[in-house]
Amino acid sequence: MGSLVEEQVELAFRALLGSNTTLAELVIERDDKVDTLDLKIDKQVQRIFALSQPVARDLRLLLAAIKINNEFESIGDYAVIVARLAFDDHAHEIAERVGFERITRASYTMVKASIDSFINSDTELAKHVLTTDDVVDSLERELSAAIIAQMEAEPRLIKSGTRLVIGLHNIERIADRATNIADNVIFLAQAQTVRHQQLQEDVPPLETDEPDDTSTEERV
Repeated sequence: MGSLVEEQVELAFRALLGSNTTLAELVIERDDKVDTLDLKIDKQVQRIFALSQPVARDLRLLLAAIKINNEFESIGDYAVIVARLAFDDHAHEIAERVGFERITRASYTMVKASIDSFINSDTELAKHVLTTDDVVDSLERELSAAIIAQMEAEPRLIKSGTRLVIGLHNIERIADRATNIADNVIFLAQAQTVRHQQLQEDVPPLETDEPDDTSTEERV
């Protein structure tokens, strides 16, 4: 589920930034698979609860699994919304003008790191995810203002710009869901909920270098 959702996010962002409708259609088509896995995992966890009556860490693991699974399903839904922007040429045009790849890169990095932190029980990586959320929030505000400025300068872009602002909000929500996954990784390991505002140590955000585009091209 995690690898599928991560790939959905990557493909959706590439579809938007490259105005690639083929990738967009692939993301939309595979959303049913995400939904199917979501239901399957929920049923499996419910069955374990009913048969095993887990306690302590096992109980925390199942609780975290339920929450993280729900986050994955939501991320998949947001990815579909973003992918659909690939069908709007003007949305791609505006995104290119304002430097939209900065927020897609940061959000994708958060999703990947949150999944890796869960798989590897890496609480330190999870903490870096939490602090990176502020970077994405700042980029959302900056890009929203830039998109509005484009619409004011060229009224022909108002419809597409409005769609892009909505897509921008959904990308920010993807980052929020990645933050929730990181929260649950820390809860699983330490039996406590730690929001990024409550981190005692100075934890820098993740590096958001541009990802290697070849990996997904080889898979598709």
